Formats: sequence, C-alpha cells, structure tokens
Amino acid sequence: MSDIHQDKPGLVRKALVLEWCLIAYNVLEAVVSIVFGYLAGSIALVGFGLDSVIEVSAAGILVWRLSHHGTIEEENEKEKKALYFVGITFFLLAAYILYESGSKLIHHEMPEKTMAGIVIATLSLLVMPVLGLKKRSLAKKMGSRALEADAVETLVCAYLSFTLLLGLTLHALFGWWWADPIAALAMVYFIVKEGREAVHGARCC
Repeated sequence: MSDIHQDKPGLVRKALVLEWCLIAYNVLEAVVSIVFGYLAGSIALVGFGLDSVIEVSAAGILVWRLSHHGTIEEENEKEKKALYFVGITFFLLAAYILYESGSKLIHHEMPEKTMAGIVIATLSLLVMPVLGLKKRSLAKKMGSRALEADAVETLVCAYLSFTLLLGLTLHALFGWWWADPIAALAMVYFIVKEGREAVHGARCC
C-alpha cells in the first residue's frame, strides 16, 4: 500500500497523459465525423461524432479531478463529483444509443457506406480499447472509481465502433441493415447500470 501511495504522483501523470490523448483523439474524431457525416448525409456518422463529444466531456472532468489535489476530505469530495459527472454521461450515452438505434429500426435506415465512416470506426476500434484498458489498470492501482468508470465508458465507445463496422459489413454481405442498431441496443442495459452505480457511488460513499 505504501508503494502505491509513494508512486501516486507518477500514476496520476500517466492517467493525465491518457486522458489528454483521449481528448485530442475524440475532438478530431468528432470534427471529422460531423463534417463528413453532414456532407454525406449520414445521420449515423454525425451521431458518432456527437458520441465523441460525450466522451470528451467525461475525459475533461477526469482531467479536472486528477489535476487538483488537497486534503483527504477535499480529494474525496472531488472524486465523488467526478464520479457523479461520469455517471451522468453514461445516461447521455444511453439516450443517444436509444434515439439513434430506435430511429434506424423505425425508419428502416440503411447503414451509410462512407469511406470516412469506415476509416473512423476502424481507428477508434484500434485506439479506444488500448486507452480504456490502460485507464482501468491505472484506476485500480490508484483506487479511483471515477477513473475506472471513465475507462468503462471508453470501452463502451470502442464497442460502438465495432457495431458500426459490423453493421456496414453485414449489410454489405447479407443485407442485414438491422445488425448495427440491434447490437448497439444490446448495450443499453449495461450502460444504464454503470451510470446508476456511478451516481449511487458518488452519493453514498
């Protein structure tokens, strides 16, 4: 335990580097997705960009949390505030998925075959799992529930990248236009559960 406390500044620095990398990537992803989605008339790609904005918001609160230090009481209070905010972003993410996927199923929307969408989803599928797993490892070493919740959200975004690619592939091969929204909807219960646990943890602990 003493070794962890002694190395905490180093762990915090590593976590901050990961969060800033995530913010930089997601800002770029949001801009590219929204611009190319608008030009291609792809609602899914624009929605993917908006999801990146939610992820940036969660990462931003973690940067605030990791950058401010104080007494144990002050640290605990900041941890609870960060955990609560991340919990709220889980609900926003679930609402986005419900709206996006529900709209596709109701209106029978086919996946947009844009090269930009394929490239962005592929890059996210390569980048997000690495950042998410590294953040979760650091969170456990630091004992930070807020950072751990943020890591889970990053992994959820990696899964959404996977569903986007899966939807494009299955639609191209078999005409299964519904594969993407169904796969995304399967995550909603898990996302809401994580959000509730984060908010509850922030209020009671």
